[in-house]
Amino acid sequence: MDDGNINIQEYLSNGVEEIIKNALKATLKNPKETLFLVKFKKHAQKATKIREKYSEDGQNIPGFLIASITSNCNLHCTGCYSRANDACNDEVPLNQLSANEWEDIFNQAKELGISFIVLAGGEPLLREDVIIKASNFSEILFPIFTNGTMLNKNYLKLFDENRNLVPILSIEGDEENTDLRRGKGVYKQLLNSMESMNRNNIIFGASMTFTKENINSILSNGYINQLHDLGCKVIFFIEYVPMNKDTIDLAPGDRERDILFNEINRLRKEYQDMLFMSFPGDEKLSGGCLAAGRGFFHINSNGGAEPCPASPYSDINVCETSLIDALNSNLFKSLRNGGILTEEHEGGCVLFEHKDEVEKILEKMK
Repeated sequence: MDDGNINIQEYLSNGVEEIIKNALKATLKNPKETLFLVKFKKHAQKATKIREKYSEDGQNIPGFLIASITSNCNLHCTGCYSRANDACNDEVPLNQLSANEWEDIFNQAKELGISFIVLAGGEPLLREDVIIKASNFSEILFPIFTNGTMLNKNYLKLFDENRNLVPILSIEGDEENTDLRRGKGVYKQLLNSMESMNRNNIIFGASMTFTKENINSILSNGYINQLHDLGCKVIFFIEYVPMNKDTIDLAPGDRERDILFNEINRLRKEYQDMLFMSFPGDEKLSGGCLAAGRGFFHINSNGGAEPCPASPYSDINVCETSLIDALNSNLFKSLRNGGILTEEHEGGCVLFEHKDEVEKILEKMK
């Protein structure tokens, strides 16, 4: 399998080490968090050795997994890719994986050396049963991407007692932009949630979708200072993925990625008690898109293994097979070997640009 012009296993291992190193710097004044990260670093090093062993046998294991643990959400955000793909709706969930089934997936991931599992949805805080299961896997760090409106005393207690659970609150910048996309009053709820976690000394982060239009404002010192003062320790910058041709002009291009790359380097120097990350980041460093198991993959709420949340196509279900078999599914192998993931492309998502080709690949497998 040709994974482009970089050793993927080395890239992932170095990436995990860098994340932990930066996170330790960001939590030196928080003894409980620092103690957890010191222990987690040992787990991550062990996981790296597990993945390296698989790599020696010709099997690439990604360090990251994205798990959409529910198809339900209490908000209707403008431009939501999950609703656009019908992966999220207001119907009573059908065939959702049980908490025990997710526990089995987490256990398989641990055995494979997967160190990070992003919990997403829908709104993941609707599945407290799954999050409680995740709390038992101290070897894995679970960033929980939440809209922040459902935090309560039970969750605050759970996050305080289990530092492998890290809430990441979705916010769009100021009150006007956040409420415009997520609904009136959401911004104030987010601020209240951040203040509650700050008072309870709980590490949390923020996730911001960046476009060609808003990148300068969300990278401004004034805005970063505001999040810093609220106690935010981790910021994810997520590239906007257009859900239709009408909004493709909003997708960041190379110019915006260059701005983000340069600004993140500056922010890391100026705010050494914060951790800054981007997704998917500069794909040129990794030889192309990391979806379909090159660097991560996605499991939807029904158990379907997909290349990534923005590419909701699947030919295998983890309820019927193992995680490692899912990584070797015909769809994943076709995407990794067919050159799509490493092609030059405009905007932030190569799989969106080649959506028709992905659908043709899947159709041929039927």
